Amino acid sequence: MAKTKATAQDFLSKMKLPEQESEESAPIAAEGAQIEPRRTAGRAGRKHIGGYCDQDTVEKVALLRARLGLDNSQLIKRAIDELYSREGAARKFGDR
Repeated sequence: MAKTKATAQDFLSKMKLPEQESEESAPIAAEGAQIEPRRTAGRAGRKHIGGYCDQDTVEKVALLRARLGLDNSQLIKRAIDELYSREGAARKFGDR
């Protein structure tokens, strides 16, 4: 069986989310009209925080996400909240 060569266009078309496909089929605004960019409700007013991690850390994050049933944002928030409260407690008791 011969494999067909995948193209960049094939790859990009498979990466589109259903909401992106519906936006493309929406009517085009009249010339000169302003189009407001759509924002996902979950991202409105939020800031992205990211980092580059080694494979060991990536695996730990994946395991924690699965065990705790959290997404990346929830997991990061929980870790920061716990670290922040621990650091605050250490200062109150003169450990730092």
